[in-house]
Parts: sequence; C-alpha cells; structure tokens
Amino acid sequence: MVKGKCYFCGADIELSDKVFRKDQCPGCRRDLHACVQCKFYDPRAYNQCAEPMAERVVDKEKANLCTYFQFAGKKASEVSSEDAKKKWEELFKKK
Repeated sequence: MVKGKCYFCGADIELSDKVFRKDQCPGCRRDLHACVQCKFYDPRAYNQCAEPMAERVVDKEKANLCTYFQFAGKKASEVSSEDAKKKWEELFKKK
C-alpha cells in the first residue's frame, strides 16, 4: 500500500501497488513518479538527491525512469515558502 500527499496539490494519494512512471495525481493530474515526490529528494543534496547511486535528473517535477524512486509524498506539515506566500495573498486578496 502506497500512501502520502501530492507534492503539488496536497491531495491524499493511496495506491495498492508501487508508483509507476505514468501514474498521475487524481487531484491535479501531475506526475507521481517525479523527483519531488520521492523520499530521496533533498534540495540541499548534490543533484538534489540523497541517493548517491541515482543518475542525475534535470526536471525534478516530471516523470522519470529512476530505479531508486520511492514515493514519499509531501508530509502534511511541509509547506514551502511559495505555498505559504500564495495562501497569505489569497487570504488578504481584495475582491
């Protein structure tokens, strides 16, 4: 069983099997087998990947063929500064 949240939209992801290259989020239709959805994704690491044997992937938000991929999804407590800024602006947006 694969569980987590989509990195892009925060939708709950629950799959009965592993994540395949063409799998997409049911909420936003973005790729699930992408670096930003992987447990090894680390923006501070070399090539932004904590797995030292993984090959470099240029576009971290698109589906790839990495054999080390393990779906982690976004944790509920993780909020990027961009997400926080968007939510702040939406909250005080003039109508």
